[in-house]
Amino acid sequence: MTSGAIPNPTIPGMSPEEIERLAQKRASAKLGWYIHACVYVCVNAFLFIAWSMGSSTRQWNAFPALGWGLGLALHFVSVFVMGQGSSLREQLVRRERERLQREQNRP
Repeated sequence: MTSGAIPNPTIPGMSPEEIERLAQKRASAKLGWYIHACVYVCVNAFLFIAWSMGSSTRQWNAFPALGWGLGLALHFVSVFVMGQGSSLREQLVRRERERLQREQNRP
């Protein structure tokens, strides 16, 4: 690797400790999303049951489900699409690294 290059944490040559640390971080992020999704389902099921047993004809339980659903979707994107090790993130990091290396090598 040339001096000044930004290291990619998923390129070959990582030490076993670095691989373990990265694997732990990725697993924790994914587990966090799964917990978030389970809580979302449970709470919104309870809100739906509360609405259906109540006397209200207006479906108020859809508003928290939609708002929280947007948050859950953004959490998904941050973990599975833009998180460390995702193919999209790795492509963007690779392009940025190449751009920085080209700029550094200019006279």
